[in-house]
Amino acid sequence: MSKASSPLRIILVMIEPPIPFGNAAARWFYVLLCELVHRGHDVTAFVAGNQQCDLDRAAELFPSPKYDLRLFTFPNRVGWRSKLESFRKPYSYMFSDAFKQELSNEIKKGVDVLHLEQLSAGWLGFEDSDRALLHIHFLYSIDLEDANLGWKSRFHKFQMCRTERKLIRQYPTVSTLSDRLAGQIKAISPRKNVPIIPLGIDVENYPYISNEERTVEPVVSMIGSMTWYPSYSAAVRLITRLWPEIKKRVPSARLEIVGREARKQLNCYVSLPDVIIEENVPDILPYFRRVGVMLYAPSRGSGTKVKVQEGFCQGVPIVTTTEGVEGIPAKDGVHAGICDDDAGLVDRCVELLQSIVIQNRYRRAARELIESHCGIQPAIDALEVAYHEVLQRSNNINNFA
Repeated sequence: MSKASSPLRIILVMIEPPIPFGNAAARWFYVLLCELVHRGHDVTAFVAGNQQCDLDRAAELFPSPKYDLRLFTFPNRVGWRSKLESFRKPYSYMFSDAFKQELSNEIKKGVDVLHLEQLSAGWLGFEDSDRALLHIHFLYSIDLEDANLGWKSRFHKFQMCRTERKLIRQYPTVSTLSDRLAGQIKAISPRKNVPIIPLGIDVENYPYISNEERTVEPVVSMIGSMTWYPSYSAAVRLITRLWPEIKKRVPSARLEIVGREARKQLNCYVSLPDVIIEENVPDILPYFRRVGVMLYAPSRGSGTKVKVQEGFCQGVPIVTTTEGVEGIPAKDGVHAGICDDDAGLVDRCVELLQSIVIQNRYRRAARELIESHCGIQPAIDALEVAYHEVLQRSNNINNFA
């Protein structure tokens, strides 16, 4: 399918307002809604959100009548009934009765594809699963597999893994971001195909940093939310295991960690020499320009890492693990330094700090890779192919009936 194909009637459900510089999901949702409408599809988008400022911003970006955007705040739920519902359906609390009723009414008017973004949106489409696409960004069963958890967290893990199995088995068509996630989905619910849809990013929102604008300072940086376990664990690994050896080999190097609640979560490291930790900054993009080498080394964490995408877009030299480039076909020594063991990560970081030539080679190759694989066009092209699978399945069911 392409822009020239017949337009589809699509109902799109999102759990964050679609804004270009929101969180990881919100940035994809922005690309998604913009491009589907641009390609001529008839889209009604339902959004649940808990930040009124983000909801207001989405309303400004997607005005009527060009866009049909329905915005709902999270309901205020208290009492034992609410707790019981959250136990039965984890993360279903985001969807108010008004949201569910209006969505049901819209589906009854007719729809080609009910597109449900993120696992928790799967609670909404059980009755229409034959014409639904459930798109999954990550899986708790992967992210928390090796985590050292207390009893409360172990119970939460049990709940979420149970939820993943229930929702994935409910939907005939489930798409995701990477081969690894697709393999896990097939293990949960054997099926012939799990469409892979790259996490699309609007590359034009991330100007490439020219050679003249690049810092010459040996600054090793990590950027990411410390409220997300994979990023937090990557920060601890960097500070405690990688940084001491890098500092020994490049004495003039400095370490900078920036992200949501970074100082709070990494409080015991804030007084270390040559280590700067900043949190909750109003605009993250200027911090990419201060990076000599970005070292993001999660040992566990499924899905595409948006900060790696953003770094690649802007031409930031990156050293990371295979987890860090999940969903991006980056190659070690071509687009980035990619290795899973500590010694290899340190070697690659030091090599980049000491060679502007290698930095520049990686920078340009990485930008081109994101444009060709994760840009708006390739991402939505892949999505339209998945829509075709939904339509085929739905038509076959209707013809048989």
